[in-house]
Amino acid sequence: MRIFVFEPLKEPYVKDIEDDIHAMQEVVGGSIEPIYFEPKQDAICWCNDEFLLNGSKPNRIIGNTLVHGTFYISGNYRNEYGEWDSCSLTDEQIEKYKQQFDHIIVDLPGIGLVAVRETRPEVIQPLEEYEEEPEIEQTM
Repeated sequence: MRIFVFEPLKEPYVKDIEDDIHAMQEVVGGSIEPIYFEPKQDAICWCNDEFLLNGSKPNRIIGNTLVHGTFYISGNYRNEYGEWDSCSLTDEQIEKYKQQFDHIIVDLPGIGLVAVRETRPEVIQPLEEYEEEPEIEQTM
């Protein structure tokens, strides 16, 4: 099954997994829980159901939920028995979710959680931590 994986502070990536509960749980690091966010229900988000209890970092906003920790999106369809079941995402869905969830959540000291559109964060030292570089002596 072709899924789209989102890890905190990283760019999302496509991954192929087996279509079974153990492979699904391995991606999120524990028991899985669905988050329904698509009106047509043709895709579903799967996250760790204990993400608020296990100290996971904030990741992205899915629907009305701030998801912590690693999660993934899979396709969703009704099988021959009329039950909802996971399936591979299409290329179009992957592109759609890449654009829809192009934000990350960062915790800014003194401000709190903020959604930003940059998925390649860079640690910048406070200005006072930079040492002055010695001036280069020029000779003529």
